[in-house]
Amino acid sequence: MAFVITSPCIGEKAAECVQVCPVDCIEEGKDMYYIDPEICIDCGACEAVCPVEAIYPEEEVPGEEEKYIQLNRDFFQGR
Repeated sequence: MAFVITSPCIGEKAAECVQVCPVDCIEEGKDMYYIDPEICIDCGACEAVCPVEAIYPEEEVPGEEEKYIQLNRDFFQGR
């Protein structure tokens, strides 16, 4: 399980999450940030500081935002 960044981050990109992540698993994409599920240690630091409440534990991602689980994974594929 990892944390997932969802649609409220699009265009926001406040970056507080990047600053508090102890394992540097959050990277900036074109329109939003993404969390690498292979590196995330599930600490929750990012979720607590997100000003737009875009970050969820994977198992708590709202139904309408579930596509972001795969989008976060896909962002890191082939790296």
